[in-house]
Amino acid sequence: MSFLFLLFVGGTAVADCAPGVAEFRDDALQAQFRVDVVDTVESRARGLMFVEQMGMFEGMLFVYDRPQQVSFWMKNTLIPLDMIFMDAAGVVQKVHANAVPGDLTGIPGGDAIQYVLEINGGVAEELGIRPGAEMRHPAIGTAAAWGCD
Repeated sequence: MSFLFLLFVGGTAVADCAPGVAEFRDDALQAQFRVDVVDTVESRARGLMFVEQMGMFEGMLFVYDRPQQVSFWMKNTLIPLDMIFMDAAGVVQKVHANAVPGDLTGIPGGDAIQYVLEINGGVAEELGIRPGAEMRHPAIGTAAAWGCD
């Protein structure tokens, strides 16, 4: 079964490769999320702390300057989250499902991670986002497995 989820803002579809949209695809999946991009040390440290709710197709995209080892925790986070860890090409390497609000246990993403998308807990499984899926976003640039046209 193939799914197609489109994000509509103000009655019109969001353009491909918009800074506020992260798109995913693989053999059985195509999905879009409206995202807030966090790409500074300060904004990444705050993340989704204190956020009480988020729409099903909304999330926060963490962008790092280079591939690296990353680990997340849920300090001051109020909602369960799925964390989608991607390499420099935007290819999903790991999905951590349903991180527990307030849990201080580290959630490792891997050694060569450059992008992390946090979405509502359970949504990644519901949509079928798994390792090998590709994300498209302008932050990835020319290294993208699925580039902007």
